[in-house]
Amino acid sequence: MIDATIAQDRCAQLLGAAKRHGATSADAVASASSSESVSVRLGKLEDVERSESEEISLRVFVGRRSASISTSDFSAAAFEELAERAAAMAGAAPEDPYAGIAEPELLARAPFPDLELEDASEPGPSSLRAMAEETEDAARAVAGVTNSEGGSASFGRSVAALVTSNGFVGAYGATSHSLSASVIAGEGGNMQRDYAYRTMRFAQDLPPPAEIGARAGARAVARLNPDGLRSGPMPVVFDPRVGASLIGHLLGAISGTAIARRSSFLLGRLEEELFPQGLRIIDNPHRPRGLRSRPFDGEGLPTAPRTLVEGGRLTGWLTNLSAARQLGIDPTGHGARGGSGAPGISATNVHLEAGTVSRAELIADIGDGVLVTELSGQGVNPVTGDYSRGASGFRIVGGELAGPVSEFTIAGNLLAMMAALTAADDLETHRAINVPTLRIEGMVVAGD
Repeated sequence: MIDATIAQDRCAQLLGAAKRHGATSADAVASASSSESVSVRLGKLEDVERSESEEISLRVFVGRRSASISTSDFSAAAFEELAERAAAMAGAAPEDPYAGIAEPELLARAPFPDLELEDASEPGPSSLRAMAEETEDAARAVAGVTNSEGGSASFGRSVAALVTSNGFVGAYGATSHSLSASVIAGEGGNMQRDYAYRTMRFAQDLPPPAEIGARAGARAVARLNPDGLRSGPMPVVFDPRVGASLIGHLLGAISGTAIARRSSFLLGRLEEELFPQGLRIIDNPHRPRGLRSRPFDGEGLPTAPRTLVEGGRLTGWLTNLSAARQLGIDPTGHGARGGSGAPGISATNVHLEAGTVSRAELIADIGDGVLVTELSGQGVNPVTGDYSRGASGFRIVGGELAGPVSEFTIAGNLLAMMAALTAADDLETHRAINVPTLRIEGMVVAGD
Protein backbone atom coordinates (compact mmCIF):
# COMPACT_ATOMS: atom_id res chain seq x y z
CA MET A 1 0.00 0.00 0.00
CA ILE A 2 1.23 3.54 -0.77
CA ASP A 3 2.47 5.83 1.99
CA ALA A 4 1.53 9.45 2.66
CA THR A 5 4.39 10.87 0.62
CA ILE A 6 3.44 8.94 -2.51
CA ALA A 7 -0.22 9.94 -2.04
CA GLN A 8 0.72 13.61 -1.82
CA ASP A 9 2.97 13.37 -4.87
CA ARG A 10 0.17 11.84 -6.92
CA CYS A 11 -2.17 14.65 -5.93
CA ALA A 12 0.40 17.27 -6.94
CA GLN A 13 0.92 15.59 -10.32
CA LEU A 14 -2.81 15.53 -10.99
CA LEU A 15 -3.19 19.20 -10.05
CA GLY A 16 -0.42 20.07 -12.48
CA ALA A 17 -2.34 18.32 -15.24
CA ALA A 18 -5.54 20.15 -14.26
CA LYS A 19 -3.79 23.51 -14.53
CA ARG A 20 -2.46 22.62 -17.97
CA HIS A 21 -5.98 21.91 -19.14
CA GLY A 22 -7.50 25.21 -18.03
CA ALA A 23 -8.53 24.80 -14.41
CA THR A 24 -8.56 28.09 -12.51
CA SER A 25 -8.31 26.16 -9.23
CA ALA A 26 -8.51 22.53 -8.14
CA ASP A 27 -7.98 20.05 -5.35
CA ALA A 28 -7.09 16.37 -5.32
CA VAL A 29 -7.69 13.66 -2.74
CA ALA A 30 -5.77 10.39 -2.78
CA SER A 31 -6.73 7.46 -0.59
CA ALA A 32 -5.50 3.93 -0.10
CA SER A 33 -6.57 1.17 2.23
CA SER A 34 -5.82 -2.45 3.01
CA SER A 35 -7.70 -4.79 5.29
CA GLU A 36 -7.62 -8.39 6.42
CA SER A 37 -10.30 -10.28 8.31
CA VAL A 38 -10.80 -13.82 9.56
CA SER A 39 -14.20 -15.29 10.44
CA VAL A 40 -14.97 -18.52 12.24
CA ARG A 41 -18.26 -20.26 12.93
CA LEU A 42 -18.92 -23.11 15.32
CA GLY A 43 -15.20 -23.42 15.92
CA LYS A 44 -14.28 -23.82 12.25
CA LEU A 45 -12.64 -21.40 9.86
CA GLU A 46 -15.31 -19.88 7.64
CA ASP A 47 -13.69 -17.04 5.72
CA VAL A 48 -10.40 -15.21 5.22
CA GLU A 49 -10.54 -11.95 3.31
CA ARG A 50 -7.91 -9.47 2.25
CA SER A 51 -8.57 -6.37 0.20
CA GLU A 52 -6.54 -3.43 -1.06
CA SER A 53 -7.69 -0.34 -2.88
CA GLU A 54 -6.20 2.91 -4.13
CA GLU A 55 -8.03 5.86 -5.66
CA ILE A 56 -7.46 9.50 -6.52
CA SER A 57 -10.17 12.12 -7.04
CA LEU A 58 -9.86 15.46 -8.79
CA ARG A 59 -12.18 18.43 -8.34
CA VAL A 60 -11.70 21.11 -10.98
CA PHE A 61 -13.03 24.66 -11.02
CA VAL A 62 -13.37 26.83 -14.10
CA GLY A 63 -14.51 30.04 -12.49
CA ARG A 64 -17.56 29.09 -10.42
CA ARG A 65 -18.25 25.99 -12.48
CA SER A 66 -16.92 22.69 -11.16
CA ALA A 67 -16.74 18.97 -11.82
CA SER A 68 -15.31 15.97 -10.00
CA ILE A 69 -13.89 12.75 -11.32
CA SER A 70 -11.84 9.85 -9.93
CA THR A 71 -9.61 7.04 -11.11
CA SER A 72 -7.48 4.14 -9.94
CA ASP A 73 -5.11 4.46 -12.91
CA PHE A 74 -2.07 6.42 -11.75
CA SER A 75 -0.14 6.66 -15.02
CA ALA A 76 0.86 10.06 -16.38
CA ALA A 77 -1.27 9.52 -19.48
CA ALA A 78 -4.32 8.67 -17.36
CA PHE A 79 -3.80 11.82 -15.27
CA GLU A 80 -3.68 13.99 -18.40
CA GLU A 81 -6.84 12.39 -19.77
CA LEU A 82 -8.63 12.69 -16.42
CA ALA A 83 -7.72 16.37 -16.03
CA GLU A 84 -8.77 17.19 -19.58
CA ARG A 85 -12.12 15.47 -19.11
CA ALA A 86 -12.73 17.13 -15.73
CA ALA A 87 -11.99 20.60 -17.13
CA ALA A 88 -14.37 20.00 -20.04
CA MET A 89 -17.09 18.80 -17.65
CA ALA A 90 -16.58 21.85 -15.43
CA GLY A 91 -16.86 24.18 -18.40
CA ALA A 92 -20.27 22.71 -19.21
CA ALA A 93 -21.57 22.73 -15.60
CA PRO A 94 -23.88 25.41 -14.18
CA GLU A 95 -22.36 28.18 -12.10
CA ASP A 96 -22.48 27.82 -8.33
CA PRO A 97 -21.84 31.11 -6.47
CA TYR A 98 -20.87 29.22 -3.31
CA ALA A 99 -18.44 26.73 -4.85
CA GLY A 100 -14.67 27.01 -4.59
CA ILE A 101 -11.64 25.91 -2.65
CA ALA A 102 -10.66 27.65 0.57
CA GLU A 103 -9.05 31.06 0.64
CA PRO A 104 -5.34 30.67 1.50
CA GLU A 105 -5.69 32.42 4.86
CA LEU A 106 -8.22 29.80 6.01
CA LEU A 107 -6.04 26.77 5.33
CA ALA A 108 -4.53 24.62 8.06
CA ARG A 109 -0.77 24.87 8.40
CA ALA A 110 1.84 22.26 9.22
CA PRO A 111 2.93 20.88 11.57
CA PHE A 112 -0.37 19.12 12.13
CA PRO A 113 -1.20 17.63 15.53
CA ASP A 114 -0.16 14.04 16.19
CA LEU A 115 -3.43 12.28 17.00
CA GLU A 116 -2.02 8.75 17.47
CA LEU A 117 -4.07 7.21 14.69
CA GLU A 118 -1.59 4.66 13.36
CA ASP A 119 -0.58 1.48 15.18
CA ALA A 120 2.79 0.09 14.07
CA SER A 121 1.77 -3.48 14.94
CA GLU A 122 -0.04 -5.58 12.36
CA PRO A 123 -1.55 -8.96 13.25
CA GLY A 124 -1.12 -11.77 10.77
CA PRO A 125 -3.82 -14.24 9.67
CA SER A 126 -2.92 -16.74 12.40
CA SER A 127 -3.28 -14.10 15.12
CA LEU A 128 -6.59 -12.90 13.69
CA ARG A 129 -7.89 -16.45 13.57
CA ALA A 130 -6.89 -17.11 17.16
CA MET A 131 -8.67 -13.95 18.32
CA ALA A 132 -11.79 -14.79 16.30
CA GLU A 133 -11.87 -18.30 17.76
CA GLU A 134 -11.42 -17.05 21.31
CA THR A 135 -14.20 -14.50 20.84
CA GLU A 136 -16.66 -17.05 19.49
CA ASP A 137 -15.69 -19.72 22.02
CA ALA A 138 -16.45 -17.34 24.89
CA ALA A 139 -19.83 -16.46 23.39
CA ARG A 140 -20.79 -20.11 22.83
CA ALA A 141 -19.73 -20.99 26.38
CA VAL A 142 -22.50 -18.85 27.87
CA ALA A 143 -25.26 -21.11 29.19
CA GLY A 144 -28.31 -20.81 26.96
CA VAL A 145 -26.45 -20.04 23.73
CA THR A 146 -27.49 -22.66 21.16
CA ASN A 147 -25.98 -21.51 17.88
CA SER A 148 -23.53 -19.02 16.43
CA GLU A 149 -23.45 -16.66 13.49
CA GLY A 150 -19.71 -16.44 13.97
CA GLY A 151 -16.83 -14.57 15.48
CA SER A 152 -14.45 -12.36 13.56
CA ALA A 153 -11.26 -10.37 13.92
CA SER A 154 -9.96 -7.81 11.46
CA PHE A 155 -7.23 -5.26 10.89
CA GLY A 156 -7.13 -2.33 8.50
CA ARG A 157 -4.68 0.35 7.48
CA SER A 158 -5.42 3.49 5.44
CA VAL A 159 -3.84 6.70 4.23
CA ALA A 160 -5.49 9.89 2.99
CA ALA A 161 -3.91 12.92 1.33
CA LEU A 162 -5.30 16.29 0.22
CA VAL A 163 -3.51 18.82 -1.97
CA THR A 164 -5.04 22.07 -3.25
CA SER A 165 -3.91 24.37 -6.02
CA ASN A 166 -3.44 27.27 -3.60
CA GLY A 167 -0.88 25.63 -1.39
CA PHE A 168 -2.39 23.14 1.04
CA VAL A 169 -0.57 19.81 1.37
CA GLY A 170 -1.52 17.29 4.04
CA ALA A 171 -1.78 13.57 4.64
CA TYR A 172 -2.24 11.13 7.51
CA GLY A 173 -2.49 7.41 8.09
CA ALA A 174 -4.74 5.40 10.37
CA THR A 175 -5.27 1.83 11.53
CA SER A 176 -8.19 -0.12 12.97
CA HIS A 177 -8.46 -3.35 14.94
CA SER A 178 -11.87 -5.02 15.38
CA LEU A 179 -13.41 -7.97 17.21
CA SER A 180 -17.01 -9.17 17.00
CA ALA A 181 -19.31 -12.07 17.77
CA SER A 182 -22.96 -12.77 17.03
CA VAL A 183 -24.78 -15.70 18.61
CA ILE A 184 -28.24 -17.20 19.05
CA ALA A 185 -29.88 -18.30 22.29
CA GLY A 186 -32.92 -20.55 22.72
CA GLU A 187 -34.64 -23.02 20.43
CA GLY A 188 -37.40 -23.00 17.81
CA GLY A 189 -39.74 -20.04 18.00
CA ASN A 190 -37.99 -18.74 21.11
CA MET A 191 -34.64 -18.03 19.48
CA GLN A 192 -33.03 -14.66 20.13
CA ARG A 193 -29.94 -13.14 18.53
CA ASP A 194 -27.52 -10.52 19.83
CA TYR A 195 -23.97 -9.41 19.29
CA ALA A 196 -21.00 -7.48 20.63
CA TYR A 197 -18.14 -5.78 18.86
CA ARG A 198 -15.36 -3.29 19.41
CA THR A 199 -13.18 -1.29 17.02
CA MET A 200 -10.09 0.60 18.17
CA ARG A 201 -7.15 2.32 16.51
CA PHE A 202 -4.59 0.35 18.54
CA ALA A 203 -4.66 -3.37 19.30
CA GLN A 204 -3.68 -2.76 22.92
CA ASP A 205 -6.89 -0.76 23.47
CA LEU A 206 -9.18 -3.67 22.54
CA PRO A 207 -10.83 -5.60 25.38
CA PRO A 208 -9.80 -9.27 25.59
CA PRO A 209 -11.57 -11.41 22.96
CA ALA A 210 -13.22 -13.48 25.69
CA GLU A 211 -14.82 -10.34 27.11
CA ILE A 212 -16.36 -9.43 23.76
CA GLY A 213 -17.64 -12.97 23.27
CA ALA A 214 -19.07 -13.30 26.77
CA ARG A 215 -20.92 -10.02 26.31
CA ALA A 216 -22.49 -11.22 23.06
CA GLY A 217 -23.62 -14.47 24.66
CA ALA A 218 -25.02 -12.79 27.76
CA ARG A 219 -26.96 -10.29 25.67
CA ALA A 220 -28.54 -13.03 23.56
CA VAL A 221 -29.57 -15.10 26.58
CA ALA A 222 -31.00 -12.06 28.37
CA ARG A 223 -33.47 -11.59 25.49
CA LEU A 224 -35.09 -15.02 25.86
CA ASN A 225 -38.83 -15.27 26.52
CA PRO A 226 -39.77 -11.65 25.83
CA ASP A 227 -43.15 -10.28 26.86
CA GLY A 228 -45.24 -7.59 25.27
CA LEU A 229 -45.44 -4.08 26.62
CA ARG A 230 -48.48 -2.02 27.49
CA SER A 231 -49.19 1.07 25.43
CA GLY A 232 -49.10 4.58 26.82
CA PRO A 233 -46.76 7.38 27.87
CA MET A 234 -43.85 6.33 30.06
CA PRO A 235 -40.17 7.03 30.73
CA VAL A 236 -37.88 5.51 28.09
CA VAL A 237 -34.26 4.76 28.93
CA PHE A 238 -31.74 4.37 26.09
CA ASP A 239 -28.76 2.05 26.45
CA PRO A 240 -25.55 3.75 25.24
CA ARG A 241 -25.29 1.56 22.16
CA VAL A 242 -28.61 2.91 20.87
CA GLY A 243 -28.66 6.31 22.58
CA ALA A 244 -25.90 7.48 20.24
CA SER A 245 -28.46 7.49 17.41
CA LEU A 246 -30.25 10.40 19.09
CA ILE A 247 -27.08 12.48 18.77
CA GLY A 248 -26.86 11.38 15.15
CA HIS A 249 -30.26 12.98 14.50
CA LEU A 250 -29.04 16.18 16.18
CA LEU A 251 -25.90 16.28 14.03
CA GLY A 252 -27.97 15.94 10.88
CA ALA A 253 -30.21 18.78 12.00
CA ILE A 254 -27.34 21.21 12.71
CA SER A 255 -25.62 20.50 9.40
CA GLY A 256 -25.17 23.75 7.50
CA THR A 257 -26.49 22.08 4.36
CA ALA A 258 -29.78 21.20 6.08
CA ILE A 259 -30.06 24.74 7.45
CA ALA A 260 -29.29 26.34 4.07
CA ARG A 261 -31.94 24.16 2.46
CA ARG A 262 -34.39 24.94 5.28
CA SER A 263 -34.91 21.23 5.86
CA SER A 264 -34.07 20.98 9.57
CA PHE A 265 -36.40 20.92 12.58
CA LEU A 266 -33.84 23.15 14.34
CA LEU A 267 -34.07 25.98 11.82
CA GLY A 268 -34.38 29.33 13.62
CA ARG A 269 -33.79 27.83 17.08
CA LEU A 270 -30.22 28.91 17.85
CA GLU A 271 -31.36 31.27 20.59
CA GLU A 272 -33.78 28.86 22.25
CA GLU A 273 -33.08 26.76 25.33
CA LEU A 274 -33.60 23.31 23.85
CA PHE A 275 -31.77 21.09 26.35
CA PRO A 276 -31.49 20.89 30.14
CA GLN A 277 -29.09 23.54 31.47
CA GLY A 278 -26.31 21.23 32.61
CA LEU A 279 -26.13 19.10 29.47
CA ARG A 280 -23.07 19.49 27.21
CA ILE A 281 -22.31 17.87 23.85
CA ILE A 282 -18.77 18.15 22.49
CA ASP A 283 -17.17 17.43 19.11
CA ASN A 284 -13.47 16.66 19.44
CA PRO A 285 -11.49 15.95 16.23
CA HIS A 286 -8.26 15.87 18.25
CA ARG A 287 -9.09 13.00 20.61
CA PRO A 288 -5.99 10.77 20.66
CA ARG A 289 -6.76 7.46 18.94
CA GLY A 290 -10.33 8.58 18.19
CA LEU A 291 -12.20 6.74 15.45
CA ARG A 292 -13.01 10.01 13.66
CA SER A 293 -10.03 12.10 14.68
CA ARG A 294 -8.42 14.15 11.92
CA PRO A 295 -5.78 16.90 11.86
CA PHE A 296 -7.55 18.84 9.08
CA ASP A 297 -10.89 18.61 7.34
CA GLY A 298 -11.74 17.51 3.82
CA GLU A 299 -11.11 20.99 2.40
CA GLY A 300 -7.79 21.65 4.14
CA LEU A 301 -9.21 23.74 6.99
CA PRO A 302 -7.93 23.33 10.55
CA THR A 303 -9.97 21.25 12.98
CA ALA A 304 -10.50 22.05 16.65
CA PRO A 305 -12.61 20.83 19.56
CA ARG A 306 -16.02 22.49 19.65
CA THR A 307 -18.89 22.51 22.11
CA LEU A 308 -22.11 21.84 20.21
CA VAL A 309 -24.56 22.29 23.09
CA GLU A 310 -23.93 24.35 26.21
CA GLY A 311 -26.22 26.01 28.73
CA GLY A 312 -29.20 24.36 27.08
CA ARG A 313 -28.51 26.02 23.71
CA LEU A 314 -26.92 25.15 20.41
CA THR A 315 -23.66 26.99 19.79
CA GLY A 316 -24.10 27.13 16.00
CA TRP A 317 -24.18 25.08 12.82
CA LEU A 318 -21.60 22.68 11.38
CA THR A 319 -20.40 23.77 7.95
CA ASN A 320 -18.19 23.08 5.01
CA LEU A 321 -17.08 25.98 2.82
CA SER A 322 -20.14 25.96 0.56
CA ALA A 323 -22.67 25.93 3.42
CA ALA A 324 -20.73 28.62 5.29
CA ARG A 325 -20.84 30.89 2.24
CA GLN A 326 -24.55 30.27 1.79
CA LEU A 327 -25.26 31.08 5.44
CA GLY A 328 -22.82 34.00 5.62
CA ILE A 329 -20.88 32.53 8.55
CA ASP A 330 -17.34 31.30 9.13
CA PRO A 331 -16.60 27.70 8.14
CA THR A 332 -16.25 25.33 11.08
CA GLY A 333 -13.79 22.78 9.65
CA HIS A 334 -16.36 20.03 9.16
CA GLY A 335 -15.90 19.49 5.43
CA ALA A 336 -15.73 15.79 4.59
CA ARG A 337 -14.46 14.13 1.44
CA GLY A 338 -15.19 10.65 0.24
CA GLY A 339 -14.47 9.74 -3.35
CA SER A 340 -15.43 12.08 -6.16
CA GLY A 341 -18.02 14.78 -5.64
CA ALA A 342 -18.33 17.94 -3.62
CA PRO A 343 -17.38 17.86 0.06
CA GLY A 344 -20.09 16.97 2.53
CA ILE A 345 -20.37 17.83 6.22
CA SER A 346 -19.39 15.48 9.03
CA ALA A 347 -18.81 15.75 12.75
CA THR A 348 -15.89 13.90 14.33
CA ASN A 349 -15.70 12.28 17.78
CA VAL A 350 -18.85 13.43 19.54
CA HIS A 351 -19.85 12.76 23.13
CA LEU A 352 -22.59 13.84 25.49
CA GLU A 353 -20.98 14.46 28.87
CA ALA A 354 -21.74 12.12 31.75
CA GLY A 355 -24.34 13.04 34.32
CA THR A 356 -24.04 12.70 38.08
CA VAL A 357 -26.18 9.64 38.83
CA SER A 358 -25.51 5.97 38.20
CA ARG A 359 -27.55 3.93 35.75
CA ALA A 360 -29.28 2.23 38.68
CA GLU A 361 -30.13 5.61 40.21
CA LEU A 362 -31.38 6.88 36.84
CA ILE A 363 -34.09 4.21 36.74
CA ALA A 364 -34.69 3.85 40.49
CA ASP A 365 -37.85 6.01 40.56
CA ILE A 366 -39.43 4.56 37.40
CA GLY A 367 -42.56 2.69 38.38
CA ASP A 368 -43.33 1.51 34.87
CA GLY A 369 -41.01 2.16 31.93
CA VAL A 370 -38.69 0.54 29.43
CA LEU A 371 -34.96 0.24 28.73
CA VAL A 372 -34.31 0.21 24.98
CA THR A 373 -31.34 -1.86 23.81
CA GLU A 374 -32.17 -2.19 20.10
CA LEU A 375 -33.87 0.08 17.55
CA SER A 376 -35.23 -0.69 14.11
CA GLY A 377 -36.75 1.28 11.26
CA GLN A 378 -36.01 4.80 10.11
CA GLY A 379 -39.13 6.66 11.23
CA VAL A 380 -37.53 10.05 11.86
CA ASN A 381 -38.63 13.17 9.98
CA PRO A 382 -35.65 15.59 9.84
CA VAL A 383 -37.89 18.52 8.90
CA THR A 384 -40.45 18.23 11.69
CA GLY A 385 -38.48 16.22 14.24
CA ASP A 386 -41.22 13.61 14.53
CA TYR A 387 -39.73 10.37 15.85
CA SER A 388 -41.11 6.82 15.70
CA ARG A 389 -39.02 3.65 15.77
CA GLY A 390 -39.43 -0.02 16.50
CA ALA A 391 -37.64 -1.19 19.63
CA SER A 392 -36.84 -4.03 21.97
CA GLY A 393 -35.27 -4.10 25.39
CA PHE A 394 -36.27 -4.64 29.00
CA ARG A 395 -39.25 -3.57 31.04
CA ILE A 396 -38.60 -1.43 34.10
CA VAL A 397 -40.91 -2.06 37.06
CA GLY A 398 -40.46 -0.51 40.48
CA GLY A 399 -37.08 0.90 39.56
CA GLU A 400 -35.58 -2.39 38.42
CA LEU A 401 -35.27 -4.36 35.18
CA ALA A 402 -38.10 -6.87 34.98
CA GLY A 403 -37.48 -9.02 31.92
CA PRO A 404 -37.16 -8.66 28.15
CA VAL A 405 -39.79 -7.02 25.94
CA SER A 406 -39.93 -6.85 22.17
CA GLU A 407 -41.93 -5.65 19.17
CA PHE A 408 -43.01 -2.28 20.49
CA THR A 409 -42.73 1.25 19.12
CA ILE A 410 -41.46 4.39 20.81
CA ALA A 411 -42.58 7.78 19.54
CA GLY A 412 -42.20 11.47 20.27
CA ASN A 413 -40.77 14.65 18.81
CA LEU A 414 -37.05 15.28 18.94
CA LEU A 415 -37.52 18.81 20.31
CA ALA A 416 -39.50 17.50 23.27
CA MET A 417 -37.13 14.56 23.67
CA MET A 418 -34.07 16.83 23.82
CA ALA A 419 -35.69 18.97 26.49
CA ALA A 420 -36.45 15.89 28.61
CA LEU A 421 -32.99 14.26 28.55
CA THR A 422 -31.28 13.08 31.72
CA ALA A 423 -27.85 11.43 31.53
CA ALA A 424 -26.30 8.79 33.79
CA ASP A 425 -22.61 8.74 34.74
CA ASP A 426 -21.58 5.68 32.70
CA LEU A 427 -20.04 7.39 29.66
CA GLU A 428 -17.45 5.40 27.72
CA THR A 429 -15.62 6.85 24.71
CA HIS A 430 -14.81 3.95 22.41
CA ARG A 431 -17.36 4.76 19.70
CA ALA A 432 -17.45 7.59 17.16
CA ILE A 433 -20.53 8.99 18.95
CA ASN A 434 -20.59 8.31 22.68
CA VAL A 435 -23.35 8.83 25.21
CA PRO A 436 -24.05 7.54 28.70
CA THR A 437 -27.35 5.86 29.48
CA LEU A 438 -30.07 8.41 28.68
CA ARG A 439 -33.57 8.81 30.12
CA ILE A 440 -36.39 10.64 28.36
CA GLU A 441 -39.64 11.35 30.13
CA GLY A 442 -43.09 10.97 28.62
CA MET A 443 -42.44 9.19 25.34
CA VAL A 444 -45.36 7.33 23.80
CA VAL A 445 -44.96 3.55 23.74
CA ALA A 446 -47.13 1.38 21.53
CA GLY A 447 -47.05 -2.26 22.54
CA ASP A 448 -49.69 -4.96 22.65
